Amino acid sequence: MSKILIRGAKVLGGEPQDVLIDGETITRTGTGIEAGDATVIEAAGQILLPGLVDLHTHLREPGREDSETVLTGTKAAAVGGFTAVHAMANTFPVADTAGVVEQVWRLGKESGYCDVQPIGAVTVGLEGKQLAELGAMHDSAAGVKVFSDDGKCVDDAVIMRRALEYVKAFDGVAAQHAQEPRLTEGAQMNEGIVSAELGLGGWPAVAEESIIARDVLLAAHVGSRVHICHLSTAGSVEIVRWAKSKGWNVTAEVTPHHLLLTDELVRTYNPVYKVNPPLRTEADVMALREALADGTIDCVATDHAPHPHEDKDCEWAAAAMGMVGLETALSVVQQTMVDTGLLDWAGVADRMSARPAAIGRLEGHGRPVSAGEPANLTLVDPAYRGAVDPAGFASRSRNTPYEGRELPGRVTHTFLRGRATVVDGKLA
Repeated sequence: MSKILIRGAKVLGGEPQDVLIDGETITRTGTGIEAGDATVIEAAGQILLPGLVDLHTHLREPGREDSETVLTGTKAAAVGGFTAVHAMANTFPVADTAGVVEQVWRLGKESGYCDVQPIGAVTVGLEGKQLAELGAMHDSAAGVKVFSDDGKCVDDAVIMRRALEYVKAFDGVAAQHAQEPRLTEGAQMNEGIVSAELGLGGWPAVAEESIIARDVLLAAHVGSRVHICHLSTAGSVEIVRWAKSKGWNVTAEVTPHHLLLTDELVRTYNPVYKVNPPLRTEADVMALREALADGTIDCVATDHAPHPHEDKDCEWAAAAMGMVGLETALSVVQQTMVDTGLLDWAGVADRMSARPAAIGRLEGHGRPVSAGEPANLTLVDPAYRGAVDPAGFASRSRNTPYEGRELPGRVTHTFLRGRATVVDGKLA
Protein backbone atom coordinates (compact mmCIF):
# COMPACT_ATOMS: atom_id res chain seq x y z
CA MET A 1 0.00 0.00 0.00
CA SER A 2 1.18 3.52 -0.75
CA LYS A 3 1.56 6.23 1.83
CA ILE A 4 -1.16 8.87 2.14
CA LEU A 5 -0.74 12.30 3.71
CA ILE A 6 -3.94 14.08 4.73
CA ARG A 7 -2.85 17.69 5.03
CA GLY A 8 -4.49 20.38 7.14
CA ALA A 9 -7.62 18.55 8.27
CA LYS A 10 -9.34 19.49 11.52
CA VAL A 11 -9.04 16.27 13.51
CA LEU A 12 -12.33 15.87 15.40
CA GLY A 13 -13.01 19.51 14.58
CA GLY A 14 -9.89 20.79 16.37
CA GLU A 15 -6.84 22.62 15.07
CA PRO A 16 -5.63 21.72 11.57
CA GLN A 17 -3.20 18.80 11.50
CA ASP A 18 -1.45 16.54 9.06
CA VAL A 19 -2.09 12.81 9.31
CA LEU A 20 0.26 10.32 7.66
CA ILE A 21 -1.02 6.86 6.76
CA ASP A 22 1.44 4.11 5.90
CA GLY A 23 -0.14 0.81 4.96
CA GLU A 24 -3.02 0.02 7.32
CA THR A 25 -1.88 2.31 10.12
CA ILE A 26 -1.69 5.97 11.08
CA THR A 27 2.03 6.54 11.58
CA ARG A 28 2.27 10.27 12.37
CA THR A 29 0.06 13.22 13.24
CA GLY A 30 1.10 16.83 13.68
CA THR A 31 1.96 19.86 11.56
CA GLY A 32 4.46 20.31 8.78
CA ILE A 33 4.81 16.60 8.02
CA GLU A 34 6.79 16.11 4.82
CA ALA A 35 5.00 14.17 2.11
CA GLY A 36 7.99 12.30 0.70
CA ASP A 37 6.54 9.64 -1.63
CA ALA A 38 3.05 9.89 -0.13
CA THR A 39 -0.12 10.73 -2.03
CA VAL A 40 -1.27 14.10 -0.68
CA ILE A 41 -4.88 14.97 0.06
CA GLU A 42 -5.35 18.69 0.66
CA ALA A 43 -8.01 18.81 3.39
CA ALA A 44 -8.08 22.42 4.58
CA GLY A 45 -11.46 23.20 6.14
CA GLN A 46 -12.45 19.55 6.31
CA ILE A 47 -13.15 17.46 9.43
CA LEU A 48 -11.28 14.18 9.98
CA LEU A 49 -13.18 11.61 12.02
CA PRO A 50 -12.60 7.97 12.90
CA GLY A 51 -14.50 5.74 10.47
CA LEU A 52 -18.19 5.66 11.38
CA VAL A 53 -19.72 2.50 12.87
CA ASP A 54 -23.38 1.56 12.40
CA LEU A 55 -24.97 -0.74 14.97
CA HIS A 56 -28.14 -1.23 12.95
CA THR A 57 -28.06 -1.97 9.20
CA HIS A 58 -30.32 -4.17 7.10
CA LEU A 59 -28.28 -5.62 4.23
CA ARG A 60 -31.12 -7.99 3.18
CA GLU A 61 -28.78 -10.72 1.91
CA PRO A 62 -29.48 -13.63 1.89
CA GLY A 63 -33.02 -13.70 0.56
CA ARG A 64 -33.99 -10.13 -0.42
CA GLU A 65 -31.29 -9.22 -2.88
CA ASP A 66 -33.90 -7.21 -4.81
CA SER A 67 -33.71 -4.68 -1.95
CA GLU A 68 -30.00 -4.74 -1.12
CA THR A 69 -26.97 -7.00 -1.13
CA VAL A 70 -23.96 -7.04 1.15
CA LEU A 71 -21.97 -5.49 -1.71
CA THR A 72 -24.40 -2.65 -2.50
CA GLY A 73 -25.08 -2.02 1.17
CA THR A 74 -21.40 -1.74 2.04
CA LYS A 75 -20.85 0.57 -0.91
CA ALA A 76 -23.61 2.80 0.49
CA ALA A 77 -21.97 2.59 3.91
CA ALA A 78 -18.59 3.68 2.54
CA VAL A 79 -20.18 6.65 0.73
CA GLY A 80 -21.74 7.62 4.05
CA GLY A 81 -18.38 7.50 5.85
CA PHE A 82 -18.84 4.12 7.55
CA THR A 83 -16.02 1.64 7.92
CA ALA A 84 -18.07 -0.96 9.82
CA VAL A 85 -21.73 -1.97 9.94
CA HIS A 86 -23.66 -4.49 12.01
CA ALA A 87 -25.98 -6.51 9.77
CA MET A 88 -29.39 -7.33 11.25
CA ALA A 89 -30.65 -10.90 11.36
CA ASN A 90 -34.04 -10.60 9.63
CA THR A 91 -32.86 -12.14 6.37
CA PHE A 92 -34.26 -15.18 4.48
CA PRO A 93 -33.20 -17.55 5.91
CA VAL A 94 -32.96 -15.80 9.27
CA ALA A 95 -29.45 -15.38 10.66
CA ASP A 96 -30.17 -17.70 13.58
CA THR A 97 -27.41 -20.28 12.97
CA ALA A 98 -23.62 -20.24 12.71
CA GLY A 99 -23.90 -21.07 9.00
CA VAL A 100 -25.94 -18.02 8.05
CA VAL A 101 -23.95 -15.49 10.12
CA GLU A 102 -20.72 -16.87 8.65
CA GLN A 103 -22.18 -16.48 5.14
CA VAL A 104 -22.95 -12.80 5.79
CA TRP A 105 -19.54 -12.26 7.40
CA ARG A 106 -17.73 -13.81 4.42
CA LEU A 107 -19.75 -11.74 1.94
CA GLY A 108 -18.62 -8.67 3.89
CA LYS A 109 -14.99 -9.76 3.62
CA GLU A 110 -15.39 -10.20 -0.14
CA SER A 111 -17.02 -6.79 -0.64
CA GLY A 112 -14.06 -4.88 0.77
CA TYR A 113 -15.94 -1.59 1.22
CA CYS A 114 -16.44 -1.85 4.97
CA ASP A 115 -16.32 -4.44 7.72
CA VAL A 116 -19.57 -6.37 8.21
CA GLN A 117 -20.32 -7.72 11.67
CA PRO A 118 -23.40 -9.96 11.61
CA ILE A 119 -26.00 -9.70 14.36
CA GLY A 120 -27.53 -13.03 15.34
CA ALA A 121 -31.21 -13.63 15.96
CA VAL A 122 -32.30 -14.04 19.59
CA THR A 123 -34.94 -16.63 18.72
CA VAL A 124 -35.30 -19.31 16.05
CA GLY A 125 -36.86 -17.79 12.95
CA LEU A 126 -37.54 -14.54 14.84
CA GLU A 127 -40.62 -16.30 16.16
CA GLY A 128 -40.02 -15.45 19.82
CA LYS A 129 -40.56 -19.01 21.03
CA GLN A 130 -37.16 -20.69 21.32
CA LEU A 131 -33.66 -19.31 21.79
CA ALA A 132 -31.49 -19.49 18.68
CA GLU A 133 -27.97 -20.95 18.65
CA LEU A 134 -26.44 -17.97 20.48
CA GLY A 135 -23.31 -19.78 21.64
CA ALA A 136 -22.65 -21.38 18.24
CA MET A 137 -23.00 -18.01 16.50
CA HIS A 138 -20.60 -16.45 18.99
CA ASP A 139 -18.09 -19.26 18.53
CA SER A 140 -18.34 -19.13 14.72
CA ALA A 141 -15.90 -17.34 12.41
CA ALA A 142 -18.28 -14.36 12.55
CA GLY A 143 -17.73 -13.99 16.32
CA VAL A 144 -21.23 -12.66 16.95
CA LYS A 145 -21.55 -10.47 20.05
CA VAL A 146 -24.89 -8.71 19.43
CA PHE A 147 -28.21 -10.54 19.16
CA SER A 148 -31.54 -9.08 18.09
CA ASP A 149 -34.88 -10.09 16.60
CA ASP A 150 -35.11 -6.57 15.15
CA GLY A 151 -38.21 -6.14 13.08
CA LYS A 152 -39.95 -8.06 15.83
CA CYS A 153 -39.98 -7.64 19.59
CA VAL A 154 -38.91 -10.40 21.96
CA ASP A 155 -42.13 -9.90 23.86
CA ASP A 156 -41.94 -13.04 26.04
CA ALA A 157 -40.29 -11.95 29.31
CA VAL A 158 -38.97 -15.44 30.05
CA ILE A 159 -37.30 -15.74 26.63
CA MET A 160 -35.76 -12.28 27.03
CA ARG A 161 -34.48 -13.15 30.49
CA ARG A 162 -32.91 -16.37 29.16
CA ALA A 163 -31.26 -14.48 26.31
CA LEU A 164 -29.79 -11.93 28.73
CA GLU A 165 -28.49 -14.73 30.94
CA TYR A 166 -26.99 -16.60 27.99
CA VAL A 167 -25.11 -13.68 26.40
CA LYS A 168 -23.66 -12.73 29.76
CA ALA A 169 -21.36 -15.78 29.50
CA PHE A 170 -19.36 -14.19 26.65
CA ASP A 171 -19.97 -10.47 27.27
CA GLY A 172 -22.60 -10.30 24.55
CA VAL A 173 -25.55 -7.96 24.34
CA ALA A 174 -29.24 -8.50 23.63
CA ALA A 175 -30.59 -5.67 21.47
CA GLN A 176 -34.34 -5.14 21.70
CA HIS A 177 -36.83 -3.85 19.16
CA ALA A 178 -39.17 -2.43 21.79
CA GLN A 179 -42.72 -2.89 20.51
CA GLU A 180 -45.45 -4.49 22.56
CA PRO A 181 -47.28 -6.40 19.79
CA ARG A 182 -50.80 -6.31 21.23
CA LEU A 183 -50.63 -2.53 21.67
CA THR A 184 -49.58 -2.02 18.04
CA GLU A 185 -51.93 -4.31 16.14
CA GLY A 186 -52.92 -2.55 12.93
CA ALA A 187 -50.69 0.43 13.73
CA GLN A 188 -49.81 2.67 10.77
CA MET A 189 -48.22 5.71 12.42
CA ASN A 190 -47.62 7.42 15.77
CA GLU A 191 -50.73 7.52 17.96
CA GLY A 192 -51.62 11.14 18.58
CA ILE A 193 -53.37 14.17 17.16
CA VAL A 194 -52.28 13.51 13.57
CA SER A 195 -53.33 9.84 13.57
CA ALA A 196 -56.73 10.84 14.99
CA GLU A 197 -57.23 13.47 12.29
CA LEU A 198 -56.11 11.13 9.49
CA GLY A 199 -57.97 8.10 10.79
CA LEU A 200 -54.88 5.90 10.71
CA GLY A 201 -54.22 3.21 13.32
CA GLY A 202 -51.98 4.54 16.09
CA TRP A 203 -48.66 3.15 17.43
CA PRO A 204 -48.67 4.50 21.01
CA ALA A 205 -45.52 5.60 22.79
CA VAL A 206 -46.35 3.28 25.69
CA ALA A 207 -45.93 0.26 23.40
CA GLU A 208 -42.22 1.13 23.22
CA GLU A 209 -41.80 2.40 26.75
CA SER A 210 -43.38 -0.59 28.50
CA ILE A 211 -40.97 -3.03 26.84
CA ILE A 212 -37.96 -0.85 27.61
CA ALA A 213 -39.02 -0.59 31.26
CA ARG A 214 -39.37 -4.36 31.50
CA ASP A 215 -36.06 -5.07 29.79
CA VAL A 216 -33.92 -2.68 31.81
CA LEU A 217 -35.34 -4.32 34.94
CA LEU A 218 -34.55 -7.78 33.54
CA ALA A 219 -31.01 -6.74 32.61
CA ALA A 220 -30.46 -5.41 36.12
CA HIS A 221 -31.91 -8.59 37.64
CA VAL A 222 -29.54 -10.92 35.76
CA GLY A 223 -26.58 -8.52 35.60
CA SER A 224 -26.40 -8.51 31.82
CA ARG A 225 -26.22 -6.02 28.94
CA VAL A 226 -29.29 -4.79 27.07
CA HIS A 227 -29.27 -2.39 24.13
CA ILE A 228 -32.39 -0.51 23.03
CA CYS A 229 -32.76 -0.25 19.26
CA HIS A 230 -34.11 2.92 17.57
CA LEU A 231 -35.45 4.61 20.72
CA SER A 232 -38.08 7.13 19.61
CA THR A 233 -40.05 8.74 22.46
CA ALA A 234 -39.44 11.23 25.25
CA GLY A 235 -40.77 8.69 27.73
CA SER A 236 -38.25 6.09 26.55
CA VAL A 237 -35.49 8.62 27.17
CA GLU A 238 -36.60 9.04 30.78
CA ILE A 239 -36.66 5.28 31.40
CA VAL A 240 -33.15 4.83 29.99
CA ARG A 241 -31.92 7.84 31.97
CA TRP A 242 -33.36 6.32 35.16
CA ALA A 243 -31.80 2.91 34.42
CA LYS A 244 -28.40 4.48 33.84
CA SER A 245 -28.70 6.44 37.09
CA LYS A 246 -28.97 3.04 38.80
CA GLY A 247 -25.70 1.95 37.22
CA TRP A 248 -27.38 -0.72 35.12
CA ASN A 249 -25.75 -1.91 31.91
CA VAL A 250 -28.18 -0.30 29.48
CA THR A 251 -27.35 1.39 26.17
CA ALA A 252 -29.58 2.95 23.52
CA GLU A 253 -29.48 4.23 19.96
CA VAL A 254 -31.45 6.80 17.97
CA THR A 255 -31.86 6.99 14.20
CA PRO A 256 -31.11 10.10 12.15
CA HIS A 257 -34.72 10.26 10.92
CA HIS A 258 -36.07 10.34 14.48
CA LEU A 259 -33.75 13.31 15.15
CA LEU A 260 -35.22 15.33 12.27
CA LEU A 261 -38.63 14.21 11.00
CA THR A 262 -42.04 14.29 12.73
CA ASP A 263 -45.44 12.64 12.27
CA GLU A 264 -46.74 15.82 10.64
CA LEU A 265 -45.14 14.50 7.41
CA VAL A 266 -47.62 11.63 7.35
CA ARG A 267 -50.28 14.15 6.32
CA THR A 268 -48.84 13.79 2.80
CA TYR A 269 -49.73 10.06 2.82
CA ASN A 270 -46.34 9.49 1.15
CA PRO A 271 -45.28 5.96 2.20
CA VAL A 272 -41.63 7.03 2.23
CA TYR A 273 -42.42 8.36 5.72
CA LYS A 274 -43.76 5.01 6.95
CA VAL A 275 -41.27 3.51 9.37
CA ASN A 276 -41.08 1.38 12.53
CA PRO A 277 -40.97 2.82 15.12
CA PRO A 278 -43.01 5.60 13.53
CA LEU A 279 -42.06 9.24 13.22
CA ARG A 280 -43.09 10.87 16.49
CA THR A 281 -43.92 14.42 17.62
CA GLU A 282 -41.79 17.56 17.67
CA ALA A 283 -41.54 17.22 21.47
CA ASP A 284 -40.14 13.70 21.07
CA VAL A 285 -37.61 14.89 18.49
CA MET A 286 -36.35 17.60 20.84
CA ALA A 287 -36.09 15.14 23.74
CA LEU A 288 -34.09 12.72 21.58
CA ARG A 289 -31.65 15.44 20.53
CA GLU A 290 -31.08 16.51 24.12
CA ALA A 291 -30.62 12.89 25.23
CA LEU A 292 -28.07 12.23 22.50
CA ALA A 293 -26.24 15.40 23.50
CA ASP A 294 -26.10 14.52 27.21
CA GLY A 295 -25.16 10.89 26.61
CA THR A 296 -28.40 9.28 27.80
CA ILE A 297 -28.68 7.95 24.25
CA ASP A 298 -25.31 6.42 23.47
CA CYS A 299 -25.16 6.46 19.73
CA VAL A 300 -26.71 7.13 16.34
CA ALA A 301 -27.66 4.05 14.30
CA THR A 302 -29.13 4.30 10.82
CA ASP A 303 -31.68 1.44 10.79
CA HIS A 304 -30.93 1.46 7.05
CA ALA A 305 -33.98 -0.42 5.71
CA PRO A 306 -33.95 -0.71 1.91
CA HIS A 307 -37.07 -1.68 -0.02
CA PRO A 308 -37.71 -2.05 -3.76
CA HIS A 309 -39.91 0.66 -5.26
CA GLU A 310 -42.97 -1.59 -5.56
CA ASP A 311 -43.00 -2.03 -1.77
CA LYS A 312 -43.08 1.74 -1.23
CA ASP A 313 -44.74 3.13 -4.36
CA CYS A 314 -48.23 2.06 -3.31
CA GLU A 315 -51.04 3.10 -0.96
CA TRP A 316 -49.98 3.89 2.62
CA ALA A 317 -51.61 0.87 4.31
CA ALA A 318 -49.93 -1.62 1.95
CA ALA A 319 -46.46 -0.04 2.03
CA ALA A 320 -43.49 -1.61 3.78
CA MET A 321 -42.01 0.16 6.79
CA GLY A 322 -38.47 1.51 6.58
CA MET A 323 -36.07 4.07 5.12
CA VAL A 324 -32.57 3.94 3.69
CA GLY A 325 -30.14 5.93 5.79
CA LEU A 326 -26.46 5.07 5.38
CA GLU A 327 -25.65 7.74 2.79
CA THR A 328 -27.41 10.61 4.57
CA ALA A 329 -26.82 9.82 8.28
CA LEU A 330 -23.85 12.08 8.89
CA SER A 331 -25.50 15.02 7.11
CA VAL A 332 -28.65 14.68 9.23
CA VAL A 333 -26.55 14.52 12.41
CA GLN A 334 -24.64 17.63 11.31
CA GLN A 335 -27.90 19.52 10.73
CA THR A 336 -29.67 18.41 13.91
CA MET A 337 -26.77 18.20 16.38
CA VAL A 338 -23.68 20.10 15.17
CA ASP A 339 -25.24 23.07 13.40
CA THR A 340 -27.60 23.53 16.39
CA GLY A 341 -24.67 23.57 18.84
CA LEU A 342 -25.80 20.44 20.70
CA LEU A 343 -22.70 18.43 19.76
CA ASP A 344 -19.24 19.30 18.51
CA TRP A 345 -17.38 17.09 16.03
CA ALA A 346 -15.61 15.24 18.83
CA GLY A 347 -19.08 14.40 20.13
CA VAL A 348 -20.07 13.13 16.70
CA ALA A 349 -16.98 10.91 16.66
CA ASP A 350 -18.01 9.55 20.04
CA ARG A 351 -21.67 8.91 19.16
CA MET A 352 -21.13 7.59 15.62
CA SER A 353 -17.85 5.70 16.00
CA ALA A 354 -16.40 5.13 19.47
CA ARG A 355 -19.58 4.22 21.35
CA PRO A 356 -21.20 1.97 18.73
CA ALA A 357 -17.88 0.13 18.34
CA ALA A 358 -17.67 -0.30 22.12
CA ILE A 359 -21.28 -1.53 22.42
CA GLY A 360 -20.68 -4.05 19.63
CA ARG A 361 -17.25 -4.99 21.04
CA LEU A 362 -15.84 -4.28 17.59
CA GLU A 363 -12.05 -4.18 17.65
CA GLY A 364 -10.09 -1.84 15.39
CA HIS A 365 -12.93 0.65 14.99
CA GLY A 366 -13.94 3.71 16.97
CA ARG A 367 -10.29 4.33 17.77
CA PRO A 368 -8.54 7.69 18.28
CA VAL A 369 -7.05 9.48 15.28
CA SER A 370 -3.47 9.09 16.46
CA ALA A 371 -0.21 7.34 15.62
CA GLY A 372 -0.27 3.59 15.91
CA GLU A 373 -4.03 3.30 15.39
CA PRO A 374 -5.75 1.57 12.44
CA ALA A 375 -6.33 3.95 9.54
CA ASN A 376 -10.13 3.70 9.55
CA LEU A 377 -10.99 7.30 8.77
CA THR A 378 -13.66 9.59 7.35
CA LEU A 379 -13.02 13.01 5.85
CA VAL A 380 -15.99 15.40 5.79
CA ASP A 381 -16.57 18.75 4.11
CA PRO A 382 -18.96 20.48 6.57
CA ALA A 383 -19.41 23.55 4.36
CA TYR A 384 -21.04 21.59 1.55
CA ARG A 385 -24.76 22.07 0.95
CA GLY A 386 -26.73 20.04 -1.54
CA ALA A 387 -30.11 18.52 -2.28
CA VAL A 388 -30.44 14.77 -1.77
CA ASP A 389 -30.74 12.90 -5.07
CA PRO A 390 -31.46 9.20 -4.55
CA ALA A 391 -30.72 8.50 -8.23
CA GLY A 392 -27.06 8.78 -7.29
CA PHE A 393 -27.21 6.42 -4.31
CA ALA A 394 -24.89 3.43 -4.10
CA SER A 395 -27.65 1.53 -2.30
CA ARG A 396 -29.83 -0.71 -4.47
CA SER A 397 -32.95 0.98 -3.01
CA ARG A 398 -34.12 4.59 -3.16
CA ASN A 399 -36.63 4.87 -0.28
CA THR A 400 -35.17 7.99 1.31
CA PRO A 401 -37.35 10.53 3.13
CA TYR A 402 -34.91 13.30 2.17
CA GLU A 403 -35.31 13.40 -1.63
CA GLY A 404 -34.93 17.00 -2.76
CA ARG A 405 -34.20 18.20 0.78
CA GLU A 406 -31.02 20.27 1.21
CA LEU A 407 -28.68 18.75 3.79
CA PRO A 408 -25.28 19.97 4.97
CA GLY A 409 -21.96 18.18 4.78
CA ARG A 410 -20.48 15.62 2.43
CA VAL A 411 -18.10 12.72 2.97
CA THR A 412 -15.20 13.32 0.59
CA HIS A 413 -12.97 10.37 1.55
CA THR A 414 -13.34 7.13 3.49
CA PHE A 415 -10.41 4.90 4.40
CA LEU A 416 -10.68 1.28 5.50
CA ARG A 417 -7.37 0.22 7.07
CA GLY A 418 -5.51 2.74 4.94
CA ARG A 419 -7.20 1.88 1.65
CA ALA A 420 -9.43 4.54 0.13
CA THR A 421 -12.97 3.25 -0.43
CA VAL A 422 -14.29 6.72 -1.32
CA VAL A 423 -12.30 9.47 -3.08
CA ASP A 424 -13.71 12.94 -3.76
CA GLY A 425 -17.17 11.71 -2.80
CA LYS A 426 -17.12 8.81 -5.27
CA LEU A 427 -16.57 5.10 -4.70
CA ALA A 428 -12.95 4.19 -5.27
